[in-house]
Amino acid sequence: MSALDATGEELSVREALRTALREELAQDGDVFLMGQDEEDGGSFEVTAGLYEEFGRDRVRDTPISETAQVGSGVGAAATGLRPVVNVSYSDFIAICFEPLMNQAAKMQYMFAGATTMPLTVRAIEGAGFNAAAQHSGTVHTLVSHLPGLKAVAPATPRGSKGLMKACVRSDDPVVFFEHKNIYEQTGPVPEDEDFTIPIGEAAVLREGADVTVVATQQLVAEALSVAEERTDVDVEVIDPQSLSPLDTATIAESVEKTGRLIVADESPLSYGFHAEVVTRVVENEFYSLDVPVQRVGVPDTPVPFSPPLEDEILPTAEEIDLAVDRIV
Repeated sequence: MSALDATGEELSVREALRTALREELAQDGDVFLMGQDEEDGGSFEVTAGLYEEFGRDRVRDTPISETAQVGSGVGAAATGLRPVVNVSYSDFIAICFEPLMNQAAKMQYMFAGATTMPLTVRAIEGAGFNAAAQHSGTVHTLVSHLPGLKAVAPATPRGSKGLMKACVRSDDPVVFFEHKNIYEQTGPVPEDEDFTIPIGEAAVLREGADVTVVATQQLVAEALSVAEERTDVDVEVIDPQSLSPLDTATIAESVEKTGRLIVADESPLSYGFHAEVVTRVVENEFYSLDVPVQRVGVPDTPVPFSPPLEDEILPTAEEIDLAVDRIV
């Protein structure tokens, strides 16, 4: 079924994630959750009620040590379990890079496939809560750069459920980036307990003929609002859903049709996701581009604590709209 034809029960992103985790816990006894305050639902109550339903063997608190959490997850995954580790604020994934980059990402390669690594790491990122620099960053580019790891960042309830179930069932390590500002967004979600979205599959959320906007996380809703309000330009909106692997074919096919590309992502503009998408389009569809591509993102700065300054740097629908003006 196409994302354009999505049907099912109306859930928020938070409820969709909780439903996916509940279904996977019920279906597979090797799945378990761990993280700070996980028995109480975690920092944003995504796992609320699961401890009461499944008990401490399946849902457990950990000490405040992201390195120990991910390291324990790597060990558990190597022995055949399917841990889902919540590191809460993604900024602190920086101190997990030894177990994440050197162990989880490389173990299957170094052991010639003798072991699998069915590890899912939940990392909550993004600004908009005035939570200061160490709790507001968008760091998915860092993880997407590491060979051996997969990275996903859904923008819709449907994508959140389908991708979470796919990650838990995957035999490869995946970092699941959740934007804290879209937990309350609602939408239709298939009720099928075996519904998954393949890792590496983008969703065309709105078809258009004039401009392609590749947007991530909360900027997907901003891009869709621009597309609905513009009557002079027909805007196509693509949610990549997976950052690594990236569905280059769907993006290239869209640019071949529209000839114009905007990439909107909340991470810093330099050396990141924007550059990767643009490079792949240039490699595959250079002669389809009618005008230079446009990027919408965060300036190369930590996220300010000051609410007015945070508002100043965050990308918005207005910036996407201005980018459309520049290329039509």
